[in-house]
Amino acid sequence: MEELIKLIEQKTGLPESQARQAAETAISFIKGKLPEPLAGQLDGLLAGKAPGGDVLGKLGGLLGG
Repeated sequence: MEELIKLIEQKTGLPESQARQAAETAISFIKGKLPEPLAGQLDGLLAGKAPGGDVLGKLGGLLGG
């Protein structure tokens, strides 16, 4: 999550607090669109934990990738 926040800061020039809020809002939106098993695994992925199974492949398929 910290990596995403830093990227938002760099790309937008927002201060860290606003970048954090933007990241949390975007992640919440994405999680709301995912099936529950993937939404739960997204939390682990953002926490830096390796997810079980091919979660990234599943996310790519859901998002058209």
